[in-house]
Amino acid sequence: MGCLESRQEISSKFNEVAHAYDQQRRKLIPCFDDFYDTAVSLADVSASSPHILDLGAGTGLFSSMLLRRYPKAKFTLIDLSPKMLEIAKSRFHESADVTYLVEDYTNFAAPGKFDLIISALSIHHLSDTGKRTIYRNAYANLKPGGILINADQVLGATPFIESLYTNNWKSKVEASGLARDELDSAYERTRLDRMSALETQINWLKEIGFSDADCVYKNFNFVVMFGRKRSGG
Repeated sequence: MGCLESRQEISSKFNEVAHAYDQQRRKLIPCFDDFYDTAVSLADVSASSPHILDLGAGTGLFSSMLLRRYPKAKFTLIDLSPKMLEIAKSRFHESADVTYLVEDYTNFAAPGKFDLIISALSIHHLSDTGKRTIYRNAYANLKPGGILINADQVLGATPFIESLYTNNWKSKVEASGLARDELDSAYERTRLDRMSALETQINWLKEIGFSDADCVYKNFNFVVMFGRKRSGG
């Protein structure tokens, strides 16, 4: 599948599930609270009204959590799915300074503008080349000292470990109370996944120039990655 067709399919699949996405997410992410709490805790910036870029923002869930921490923040939410961003607009109403962009975030450029760049459960849909491009652009788009937080899913380091991840997730979501059609839809969306190994991605961040690149949280294949742009970068 080519890049354009892949992005069109991602947009289509997430448009279909937009109305129920937030209700399902807690059940589809068995470690939901720890996963997001860790990501929010890492978003420690000195600005009282930070500029925050949310890549693959979806319904704005991650950004809404950061809004509680930084009520004066200025957000830019980018997503391929217009219906997902419609949910985000209804979530924020007029209570926040938010810009919505319905577009492919892969080549988004606003050099040196953001204090914080975040992403949740989106970058794993990209090829290895796409991921590296995202990380390079994120480094360029951050202010010196700015932070990147990617809360995402990663590929198991070996086929055996990957099977452990997959089987654990399926056993938990099957017991979550989701209806059969909701489960089938979730399994169908996993066809869009193009996960990469955690160690590989941390190494990319280091090569690009991020300091303190690390995995701060891990629960099977759910991870929270962190990187900081050098103050002189």
